[in-house]
Amino acid sequence: MSHTVLVCDDAIFMRTMISDILTQAGYDVIGEAETGTQAVERFKELSPDLVTMDIVMPSMGGIDAVREIVKIAPAAKILMCSAMGQQALVVEAIQAGARDFIVKPFQPSRVLEAVQRVLE
Repeated sequence: MSHTVLVCDDAIFMRTMISDILTQAGYDVIGEAETGTQAVERFKELSPDLVTMDIVMPSMGGIDAVREIVKIAPAAKILMCSAMGQQALVVEAIQAGARDFIVKPFQPSRVLEAVQRVLE
């Protein structure tokens, strides 16, 4: 059985790119969200094995969404994806409960390596 993934990013082209990379590698993308609030709602509905989360999103940022998801499911596996490789945000995301971090623009191989690390 393949792992299920929820892809959260405010940019549709990023959601599509991440979904394509994961689908081609055999993962099952079961949902998408374009805001932090949607990400939390979809997580509750879908209970995915993995969440990819952008940092900057409307209505609720990715780091706040991570905090909310971890409240619901402390063992949630969340991979942060952001164009901003700022150290403070990486640290904040990890402290909030994210398991790993990849910086845009990313190579498919980097995405898949990070996904494997988070799921192990």
